[in-house]
Amino acid sequence: MQELRLSDWALILGASSGFGAAAARAFAHAGMHIVGVHLDRRATMPAVEALVADIRATGRQALFFNVNAADEARRREVLDAVAAHLSGTGERVRVLMHSLAFGTLKPYWEPSGDVITKANMDMTLDVMAHSLLYWTQDLLRRDLFCRNARIFAMTSAGSHAVWKTYGAVSAAKAALEAHCRQLAVELAPLDITANAICAGVTDTPALRKIPGHEAMIEVALRRNPTGRLTTVEDVAQALCALATPAARWITGNVIRVDGGEDIAG
Repeated sequence: MQELRLSDWALILGASSGFGAAAARAFAHAGMHIVGVHLDRRATMPAVEALVADIRATGRQALFFNVNAADEARRREVLDAVAAHLSGTGERVRVLMHSLAFGTLKPYWEPSGDVITKANMDMTLDVMAHSLLYWTQDLLRRDLFCRNARIFAMTSAGSHAVWKTYGAVSAAKAALEAHCRQLAVELAPLDITANAICAGVTDTPALRKIPGHEAMIEVALRRNPTGRLTTVEDVAQALCALATPAARWITGNVIRVDGGEDIAG
């Protein structure tokens, strides 16, 4: 695989676990420095510290911020700090990866009355979809993207399928894919691509928060022609390949990284 330039940076939203953490490690091994944005409490900070140590062990830099990525003020503080760190270096962000998984899992209707509310829906869409746009806009305002930069957003089969309690997240994933299409067209003159990445069922902390995830895993194991689940490393390696200059003409897509799981069903 073609190595990425040592002056390149990947900014990963949701960097501390799952797809984000795996991508951070893979991008670092491929030659990129990492800006990680995550929201963790004391109990999960050891995993974040281990990730930072792994990145630095490759000889790459790691700037990590423990903040709410959907908070406008925190977003601007992070990007101001990144801009100050890169000032005078000629370095820019090659990859923006959106891997935020924080939403409300409630049904649209339930006789008991425990249903999704406007606040739940607004929060889920804001964190899991609209925040991609706002981070992109603020990176552009600060001239932090390099030419031929990449925007990746983690979607799922839930964008077009129905799972109990997944409605708000499904809406967010559908919106996320729409944002990628719009950004792909509007940012094409800047040589910036945008693609949504649809992984197969992957055993991550986010998956385990979904009621009935055990059944989802069983179904995926039966459907996937490889006989196994997708791993976070599968996705991370695909992202590294898509971040190389050779993939500059791939934009505006929903790219499946699932070993054939979706088409085999």
